[in-house]
Amino acid sequence: MKKEMSKTYNPKEVEDKTYAYWHEKGYFKPEIHPDGAPFTIVMPPPNITGQLHMGHAFDGTLQDVLVRYKRMDGFSALWLPGTDHASIATEVKVVDKLREEEGKTKQDIGREAYLERAWDWALTYKTRITSQLKKLGASCDWSRERFTMDEGCNQAVNEAFVNLYEKGLIYKGSRIINWCPTCKTALSEAEVEYAEQQGHLWHIRYPLASEDGYLVVATTRPETMLGDSGVAVNPEDERYRHLVGKTVILPLLNKEIPIVADEYVDMKFGTGAVKMTPAHDPNDYEVGLRHNLEQIRVISDDGTMNELAGKYKDLDRYECRKAVVKDLEDLGLLEKIEEHQHNVGECYRCKTTVETLTSEQWFVKMEPLAKPALEAVRNRQTEFIPDRFSKIYYNWLENIRDWCISRQLWWGHRIPAYYCGDCGEMIVAKKAPAACPKCGGTQITQDEDVLDTWFSSGLWPFSTLGWPDSTADLKKFYPTSVLVTGYDIIFFWVARMVFMGLLEMGETPFKDVYIHGLVRDSQGRKMSKSLGNGIDPLELIETYSADALRFTIITGNSAGNDIRWQDEKVESSRNFLNKIWNAARFVLMNLDDDIMEKKDAAMAHLENTDKWILSRMNTVVQEVNHNMEKYELGIAASKVYDFAWNEYCDWYIELVKPRLYGDEEQTKISAQYTLRVVLDTILRLLHPFTPFITEEINSYLPGADGDIIIAQWPHFNEADVFPEDEKEVVFLMEAIRSIRNIRAEMDVPNSKKTQLFMISENSKHLSLMESSLLYFQKLASVSSILAISKEEVQENYVSAVVDDLELYINLDELVDREKEIARLSAEKKKLEEEINRVIKKLSNKGFTDKAPEKVVEGEREKQRRYQETLQKVLERLDYFNQ
Repeated sequence: MKKEMSKTYNPKEVEDKTYAYWHEKGYFKPEIHPDGAPFTIVMPPPNITGQLHMGHAFDGTLQDVLVRYKRMDGFSALWLPGTDHASIATEVKVVDKLREEEGKTKQDIGREAYLERAWDWALTYKTRITSQLKKLGASCDWSRERFTMDEGCNQAVNEAFVNLYEKGLIYKGSRIINWCPTCKTALSEAEVEYAEQQGHLWHIRYPLASEDGYLVVATTRPETMLGDSGVAVNPEDERYRHLVGKTVILPLLNKEIPIVADEYVDMKFGTGAVKMTPAHDPNDYEVGLRHNLEQIRVISDDGTMNELAGKYKDLDRYECRKAVVKDLEDLGLLEKIEEHQHNVGECYRCKTTVETLTSEQWFVKMEPLAKPALEAVRNRQTEFIPDRFSKIYYNWLENIRDWCISRQLWWGHRIPAYYCGDCGEMIVAKKAPAACPKCGGTQITQDEDVLDTWFSSGLWPFSTLGWPDSTADLKKFYPTSVLVTGYDIIFFWVARMVFMGLLEMGETPFKDVYIHGLVRDSQGRKMSKSLGNGIDPLELIETYSADALRFTIITGNSAGNDIRWQDEKVESSRNFLNKIWNAARFVLMNLDDDIMEKKDAAMAHLENTDKWILSRMNTVVQEVNHNMEKYELGIAASKVYDFAWNEYCDWYIELVKPRLYGDEEQTKISAQYTLRVVLDTILRLLHPFTPFITEEINSYLPGADGDIIIAQWPHFNEADVFPEDEKEVVFLMEAIRSIRNIRAEMDVPNSKKTQLFMISENSKHLSLMESSLLYFQKLASVSSILAISKEEVQENYVSAVVDDLELYINLDELVDREKEIARLSAEKKKLEEEINRVIKKLSNKGFTDKAPEKVVEGEREKQRRYQETLQKVLERLDYFNQ
């Protein structure tokens, strides 16, 4: 007995059940097509501290669309999921929990006990975001799920670190870094967020040492002057050229420091003379290296001043700033203070203003790694989509500094460097040595620091596939096919994966990098907690369905561009899905169970409308395939939407209804078969975008060949292209549309039938119209079609022209002239009353001055709308009165 679809689609009854079924059947594993060509995506690992937000939903939907498309197309498709241990974010969470629940610090309990708590926290929360991705429909191979701190990834990290060290690409030294005084760790560029802040520019007089006068420097951070070791001017600056090589007295500390010339100095900024603090500014650091200036670090790890700051020792950096400014004023050395807007770096986690300072850390030499990574993209070994984002990639790698990879944390991959307590020897090794290779001592301790999170995620495309072991997965699925990610981490993550892949694997980790934008609110603002404009995807799924959310994201997307979220769009997507459900239900109610066994009979007697929809279906299939291969996912989805709604549902189904209800068996079979074939193709084309509803409808299709998730993806079939039939049906549709427009303008109910007269010298069009009477009766309320001559056209006929065909309808058949005049006169009177009411309201100054602008504008809009309608009514009255 045929299973019957419910009247309405209920996603809550379908989605979880269907996802569990797919997972149980093993459909997400690439082994479902063991002989297929590999197609691989590695998921950008979300932080275990996070939960699903619109960015994840956007990113995840794009990846899922691609992998479902390739899976259906016969590829051995692997979407490999995983999560990131998020060193700083996780440590903050665990430290806070420890303080709140036990009143202790991590130092109180020790490293081992702390890491036990961190692992407990990680294992508890890392499943949260993956379970949320499943709600979205993410068809990842969860059996291959990875975690950046799992045993395999840790092995890969140690292997890569030792390889880099042995190649001379990793070293330990004192260099300028970003430092968070609150988290007390070094930070990468990715962990520093810049915000525009209102500050000041202090103009300070530095007395000349060998003559009267002074040099005025301008600075935004007067407290760092305590670490000055020089003043720089531009060699082209005539104001200061005579002072180069001389010295000034550093105020407050009263020591001589040199004046140097360097092209780095911007002559137009401030006074054109810049204090040089090499230990506290990255640009000063570089200038200092060129001129051999001393590095004097005066700020400690906790943000207080150290002993080199003199009497300001132990002051907080901001307290020190106030004290320094006051002392300069008292000494008459503060010339002026200006308001100044500038970008200030903040720790992405705790929002503390970051310090730049010199510190002994572990670094990766970037120049030897950057060159091959640049060449790989220039030579199109890896391509950015859209290509414009390659410029960001080039710019970062061309200006890159050595990468600080050590973090002063406990949660993370511990640096595989060991120190001998007997002789001081440092040993870098994949595993802890039992004894010192130099002296044989056994007092071995491991480096306290952990690695930057980006180090492990830089290995992600191959560490997840089993590297450094030569696994079957690594051989088959590396390099991966495409990386899908946002434009905000091109250099933080993408570049690192490229140069690490080239170094360790000898080839780039992915062929394509698909860059998407951000999901912004309806006003175009970035979603954030502070603005309170974030949208929870899980709430949208609960309200509208996962399919509706996915389809909204995709149809609003074009590569590299942000999308604005509007609830109206997701409502529209839900309406579309309901349309597909209702259309499918109607079709299935009118299909014989054995319709697919009647293919030969159906194809032998196809009518022009059948051939039109089959031909259009093939064109759409061809275009969608082209769009999918070019990553034009939004365009592809929109084309399926337009074809399904406008051509299949609104036209073809309506055109064939008389045949379905008629007595002619052969034409009914052709209509049923065509309905079934086209519906099946629509469902397949829609599946990557809206997987749940398509799988559910597919389960009702008579003759369905298995589950749609692994059904064959549609391809262009030249045998189903019928250009002449397309032209015929498009011509008929335009004629029907023209008659509908006339009736709508005259406000004629569908129940009122009318004759249709036609004039044309094209006998083919006349014959086509006469043979298509059934369609005009059903869709345009036409009672009969009759060819006439020009002489037979009467004054009361209204007309429309379609190609070389003139269409006429007797106005008297449509409208009772006297009744229409009476109706229009009443409408005219009502509109005039409404217009007068609005004019009176808008003339009231009390209303326009006190009412909200939105309310006033609403009344003005009513007036405009009423006046436009009145104009049309007057035109109609004039017509009938004549």
